[in-house]
Amino acid sequence: MSSGDVLRAGSDGPAEDATATVLLVEDDDGDALLVTELLEDAEVTVVLRRARSVAEAVDALSRPGGAPGVDCVLLDLGLPDAVGLAAVTRLREVAERVHDVPALVVLTGLTGGDQGLQAVAAGADDYLVKGETDSGLLGRSLRYALQRRRSAAQQRALYRSAVRAEETARLERALLPNPLVDDERVSVMVGYLPGGGGLLGGDFFDTVERPDGTVLSVVGDVAGHGPDEAALGATLRTAWRTLVLTGTPPERILEHLERVLLTERARPEVFVTLCQVVVAPDRRGVDLYLAGHLPPLLITGPVGDLRCEALPPTGRGRALGVPVEGGWEPRRVELGGPFALMLYTDGLVEAEVRGGAAVPGAADDPGLDGLGRDALGLVALQGERPARVGPLRHRVPRLGQSGLHDLVREDLARDGIVGVVERVLRRVRKLHGGPLTDDAALLVVGWTGHDTPYLGERSSTLADSAEWARP
Repeated sequence: MSSGDVLRAGSDGPAEDATATVLLVEDDDGDALLVTELLEDAEVTVVLRRARSVAEAVDALSRPGGAPGVDCVLLDLGLPDAVGLAAVTRLREVAERVHDVPALVVLTGLTGGDQGLQAVAAGADDYLVKGETDSGLLGRSLRYALQRRRSAAQQRALYRSAVRAEETARLERALLPNPLVDDERVSVMVGYLPGGGGLLGGDFFDTVERPDGTVLSVVGDVAGHGPDEAALGATLRTAWRTLVLTGTPPERILEHLERVLLTERARPEVFVTLCQVVVAPDRRGVDLYLAGHLPPLLITGPVGDLRCEALPPTGRGRALGVPVEGGWEPRRVELGGPFALMLYTDGLVEAEVRGGAAVPGAADDPGLDGLGRDALGLVALQGERPARVGPLRHRVPRLGQSGLHDLVREDLARDGIVGVVERVLRRVRKLHGGPLTDDAALLVVGWTGHDTPYLGERSSTLADSAEWARP
């Protein structure tokens, strides 16, 4: 059997059905033939590969695609290019660099077991003495070594999973910050739903009150979904807060934030839409900045008689990172009492309305979680997308801005503003029939008024996979 030969041991079936691949590192053809015969007699099915030296074995383990296909190394300690336990140390070092570390069983010609024990201490999983090994002993040794390898691989996978979970939690904390607001009559309610039931998304939001009483809030949406977008969203959120805390004029914040985006984005086509609101210190007005983003909903009126108005996209500027002319001019919204602004990303309005409402004519469907006929009629006209259902083509309507407006208005009339963020997220998700396709962020910033007994509401909802994965 020459170097690199492949044979099937232990069965007459095809090699691709083998349960394990063993790399035999043996320079003596007679001993290699003996190992082959023992494996054929053993109750273990393997593909046996051959290397004649430590150098050949290192090459087989380290080249692309080599080590991931090797489940166990059967190593002779009497090789021409290694003395004593040097082969064990060398192969273990190479094996540790690969994703799935193969098991290692040594073959020694010395009786008494001293060298075998030393090999195990140096990193081998087991040892066998030539001349004292039969097919049953060889089979058991390979099976035990492979089982230890699988257990070790499971432990590494659990560790990597724990590390990823911790990294994800850190990133989520960056995406869901604590608002820096001292005014007890200012409400800040935030929520975040990652798209597709995942844990990472590019939506971000924040609220900061300046020493003069000005309250600034932002909601942003990085184009795309995944770890890169989530990291960029966290970076932009941190940059925005830094700009606010250092006293940057509100009208200059977006241009500075765009410079951060251009520096940090991984690809030139990545852009960001953003909505920034600046609440005046006397709470009599709000400056609204739109960078290619959806305008917020304005909630006004006393408790028990709340009104919800969809602000028009007047003065909307370009998205950050888009190479076209134009900047961002504020739009002034005058206020005369208690109010709240609901800022959101397009993951909410792009939710599909399911549950039987496959066509606009299904507006009478009572299964849409309380949405009335008028609301559903508006929903059905927003962003319709054809979907193949059976032999006919049906239209699956999206919630749209009007649909979200009606949903929020109905929810406020029924349950008030306390807890509105979580309720809206749950209702949209229920209409969609499960996890949303895109990330969805929702921020409500408001003021309860001078002459009311109500303090501002503070809440945050991070929809983790365990609690929100259920339909």
